[in-house]
Amino acid sequence: MPEKDLDQLFEEAYEKACNITGPLPPDIMLRIYAYYKQATAGKVSAYRFQEDNLRDAFKMNAWMQISHLSADEAKKLYIETINSIT
Repeated sequence: MPEKDLDQLFEEAYEKACNITGPLPPDIMLRIYAYYKQATAGKVSAYRFQEDNLRDAFKMNAWMQISHLSADEAKKLYIETINSIT
């Protein structure tokens, strides 16, 4: 898959994700978040969150778990995940 095609598919998947109206299971939401962050921001660096903010802690943990993926791998998994739920 050429780079431009992957980026285009990623943007299309992002648009689909933005239009999801129903609630998603928390594990799926965390997976989507982690793949998106890895694809767009790269490897997680020092991130500060409030100790009492459990939601941010879960998000950070999900991202850290997939930090070994390249941006392209994360984009592909993001696309697959979005396409499987829409």
